Amino acid sequence: MRASGRIVCTVSDEEAPRRWTAASVYPDMWADPDQDPRNNDSSPDGELATLQDFLSGYRLTLRMKCEGLNAEQLARRSVPPSTMSLLGLVRHLAEVERDWRNWVVPEDPAPRIYGERDADFAGAAADQALVDAAFADLAREQAACDAVLAEYTDLGARLAKDDTSVREMWVHRVEEYARHCGHADLLRECVDGRVGQ
Repeated sequence: MRASGRIVCTVSDEEAPRRWTAASVYPDMWADPDQDPRNNDSSPDGELATLQDFLSGYRLTLRMKCEGLNAEQLARRSVPPSTMSLLGLVRHLAEVERDWRNWVVPEDPAPRIYGERDADFAGAAADQALVDAAFADLAREQAACDAVLAEYTDLGARLAKDDTSVREMWVHRVEEYARHCGHADLLRECVDGRVGQ
């Protein structure tokens, strides 16, 4: 439905899942502090360690938002008219990690994983083999991108493609995951009602 130039998605109260959280200490959190694997008692020292820590936290958040769902739920486009799904986000981020690696090593570009533009979202289907492959692709591409960036300890160094700084690449990676974790919040809530940061 379009109202005053805005797209408004309507779901009846009967269709909407009941909101719930697994947290009992802070009801706006995904899990209680002692059960949340993102919690640690240390604060990273230095700029690079801080960027790595934030990226790691957002990567873990995305995985947590997908836990406990079956293939149909992961592939469900739960916030119409968007074509996004949790599985589509996993596939998209695998593709993006590969693209970032190609920025660092443009002389040896890896081909797209899922094909043409938006195939990462369009090809997200309720098939457990696709789900398993997507998570394997994401882990592989994260490791590959991390490995090539590990060679650059100077955050001011410039990468071959577009003269982008290593710092900018790290910040962009954090930003990409943070933005998509926000999408994952809404997608998950619409799938089964679970809420939390």
